[in-house]
Amino acid sequence: MKKITLLLIVLTVQTIFAQQPYYNDVNLTLTGQDLYLELQSKIAITNTSFTYGDVRDSVKITDENPSNSNDVLLIYGYDDSGSCTNDRSRDKDDFGGSNCEYNREHVFARSNANPSMGNTSNSTTGIGADPHNLRPSDQQMNGNRGNRKFASGSGNAGNAGSNWYPGDEFKGDVARMMMYMYTRYGNRCLPSLNGSGATQGSTEMLQVYLEWNAEDPVSALEDQRNPYLENEYGNRNPFIDNPYLATIIWGGTPAEDRWELFSVEDNLLANLEVYPNPASEVLWIQNSTIVNNGNIIVYDLLGREVLKDSMNTSKTSINTSTLTEGLYLVKIVSENSQIIKKVIIN
Repeated sequence: MKKITLLLIVLTVQTIFAQQPYYNDVNLTLTGQDLYLELQSKIAITNTSFTYGDVRDSVKITDENPSNSNDVLLIYGYDDSGSCTNDRSRDKDDFGGSNCEYNREHVFARSNANPSMGNTSNSTTGIGADPHNLRPSDQQMNGNRGNRKFASGSGNAGNAGSNWYPGDEFKGDVARMMMYMYTRYGNRCLPSLNGSGATQGSTEMLQVYLEWNAEDPVSALEDQRNPYLENEYGNRNPFIDNPYLATIIWGGTPAEDRWELFSVEDNLLANLEVYPNPASEVLWIQNSTIVNNGNIIVYDLLGREVLKDSMNTSKTSINTSTLTEGLYLVKIVSENSQIIKKVIIN
């Protein structure tokens, strides 16, 4: 039974990594601003029936805890064993504005848009009810963040000076949501309106968002949002489906290419091997040539970094004995090349 379960997980991940039919009419040979405008046209829908009130029910599906179907995962949360303000998960029915309840967080803060998204009520439609920008959050954690702009940091969510760091687990989620909001609503949701730091080249995209997009891969939580919202709301977040679209548009640190459409010719890692697979105590990573300035990063299926090591030879081993049984993504990055391998630990 264990082997069957692991096989199903692998098949599921392989399906996720395939290009979705939603993009069949999008010209993916475009780059830069042209691709930005192409995606903007694709996701620019008019939905006057989906309301802010509907989000209360939709998050029970889009943000269901992949490890416990009775709970939702709370953005910015990180610890279920202490103060409920820091809770990572919460019972789906504990919705409200009181202590230890969760509410709806506008990740791109309503007041930071220009013009503002305005106040919301359960009948609100449009930008204030866009479910791609709404996530469940502990009500106190939501208040702590307020409308602080996002900024670089590390560790758990919290203040970063006068700004806000969303936490290591959620920084990639936030980056891809901000990319969606800028693509969907244009200059009304400029990245700099809701984030702090330098922009990439001559574009309006913040470097920190591009870094977070590359450093924190798409999680199982993010992957379950798009199929539901495509059906119930009418569009998808392209940067969840393929984070590398951001690299093609704005440059910066190369992100994961989940469709394998934009592979670099003569990729130095094309012949890289990861073995044994399944592994238990030790995982070997071997390339046909020496890897210069290489890094090995292991992520679990929630997108959390669980191991990191360097690779500056043609063959390197990493100790996997501390990892729990399951499926992991191993990312090897070297200069302008990168590759991602799926590995089972048993």
